[in-house]
Amino acid sequence: MTACRTAVLSAFILGSLFLGQPRISRAQESTKQDLKDAGHDTKDAAKDTGRATKHAAKKTGHAVKKGTNKAAGKTEEGAQKVKDKTDPHD
Repeated sequence: MTACRTAVLSAFILGSLFLGQPRISRAQESTKQDLKDAGHDTKDAAKDTGRATKHAAKKTGHAVKKGTNKAAGKTEEGAQKVKDKTDPHD
């Protein structure tokens, strides 16, 4: 009986070692893939942020240009009014 128990115990231990080994490597592969996915997500987020920044900068630049042109036009109108009031030939 002792030899039989030893054989069964040995078979159980060996079976556990062989069956347990792939679980460790699958866990390692899963962790590796999780890290890769996190890296890709970070890259995509950085791209999205860059695009949003570019879009906001363009809109701001256009608004500044429009405001500047409008102010220049109003300045020109004001200068023309002053010229008309001070022009002695009228």
